[in-house]
Amino acid sequence: MRLCVLAVLSAVCLSGFASAQTTPSPALLVLSKHDHTMAIVDPATLQVGVRLPVGDDPHEIVASSDGRMAYVSNYGFGSFHTLAVLDLVGQKALPSIDLGALSGPHGLDFQLGKVWFTAEAAKCIGRYDPATGKIDWILGMGQARTHMLYVFPDGKRIVTTNVNAGTVTILDHVESNGGPPPPGGPGSPQGPPPGGSGAPQGPPPGMPAPPGGDWQLTNIAVGQRDEGFDISPDGKEAWIANSGDGTVSVINLTAKRVAATLNVDTKSANRLKFTPDGKRVLISLLGNPDVVVVNVASHAVEKRIPVGHGAAGILIQPDGARAFIACTPDNYVAIIDLKTLAVTGHIDAGGNPDGLAWAVRQ
Repeated sequence: MRLCVLAVLSAVCLSGFASAQTTPSPALLVLSKHDHTMAIVDPATLQVGVRLPVGDDPHEIVASSDGRMAYVSNYGFGSFHTLAVLDLVGQKALPSIDLGALSGPHGLDFQLGKVWFTAEAAKCIGRYDPATGKIDWILGMGQARTHMLYVFPDGKRIVTTNVNAGTVTILDHVESNGGPPPPGGPGSPQGPPPGGSGAPQGPPPGMPAPPGGDWQLTNIAVGQRDEGFDISPDGKEAWIANSGDGTVSVINLTAKRVAATLNVDTKSANRLKFTPDGKRVLISLLGNPDVVVVNVASHAVEKRIPVGHGAAGILIQPDGARAFIACTPDNYVAIIDLKTLAVTGHIDAGGNPDGLAWAVRQ
């Protein structure tokens, strides 16, 4: 009896000790689709500190700029409509964000203090403001399966991949100067003002221009079933992994056109990430055992690194030393040394790992 009591007390103490551990900074965040959890991993020790509950189908995760919060998209192939909210400091789940009709959230980014997301089933992208607790912006895309997105730090350019449409959309923010009312509308002038040229004169005196400006959308055809992509560190190119035909489309973001198509044999590609120095690109394959490393300068495959039976999420350490690969079928995260391009270890962060994120406390 005494041994049983001691065992129970020991378990309680260990549980209390585990929950009392502070979240490391930086922290590696790993989603488990099987367990419906997010694990907080210390990248120095590779130990899992705590696992927090998320929604029924977590796919992507992003940390806030100050490293205090994390947001998870519950995808459900278009049937779900929530973002899970996690307090990384308090190590607890907070009430989720109900997106309502914006179903099928998937791709995430965090810029300008706000959470940007795709809503695949609603064919749009949106933005959630944690400060007000409201969705403060939505824009329809009109493309089939807008899946992943990248928001530039100033919030004035967004890039998305549209899987079933086989397109990439570049969105550029354009400031509005107001302009006159449309012809025939209430209060519309019947001709140019006396002495005027008839050109738009802007808003009437004392009336501000409409807020928010406008967005110019450019759709660019790429390969079949484009999904994973990344923007080069200099912001000049977008590299798109086309899972249907095993190619990579290189888009010149200034000219807004495909500059090159690389035949790199990456069918079933899921994610693509640049190394911080911009010299390499890593591509994970859902239905293949390798992570493919492409040399950016030569556009050639540099190496194929065996990681298991397939892979999804990729996260590259900000200093470029390591890459973390979510090997979904094998239930572990593989660690790749980016100097030797070899697997150096594994992390057990839950079944069917997928989305990965890096959180740095500010």
